[in-house]
Amino acid sequence: MTKPRAITPAGMEGYVDDWHMSPGLMVGDFLFLTGMTGAGPDGIVDPDPETQIRLAFQRADAVLQEAGLSFAHVVEMTSYHVGIASHIDAFRAIRSEYVAAPHPAWTAIEVAGFVTPGTVCELRIVAHRTPV
Repeated sequence: MTKPRAITPAGMEGYVDDWHMSPGLMVGDFLFLTGMTGAGPDGIVDPDPETQIRLAFQRADAVLQEAGLSFAHVVEMTSYHVGIASHIDAFRAIRSEYVAAPHPAWTAIEVAGFVTPGTVCELRIVAHRTPV
């Protein structure tokens, strides 16, 4: 088995320095992403759910691209939501901008909250080197 390789796009060094985790970890043909939220590089969360969701997808895309992959390689996605009913339509619309058929497996889970106050969504993604 190949040694795991950390994937850290420019601007995401805070994951490693502050939280001691990698934005992505390539293990063999699989890429595992750390949970991506809509917090900006300064840790500030925009109060608008659509802005947060879009930024979470953009950040996930940056990790995928740094690993030489894209959303076409995503095989599993879990999204965690605070107040899911208030923004699930926006989430689904933005998600559709990134994923296409055959769609990855997806589970949406409502949670009580996140570490960063005001966060409404977090993405967990697993990708495989072979496109879906």
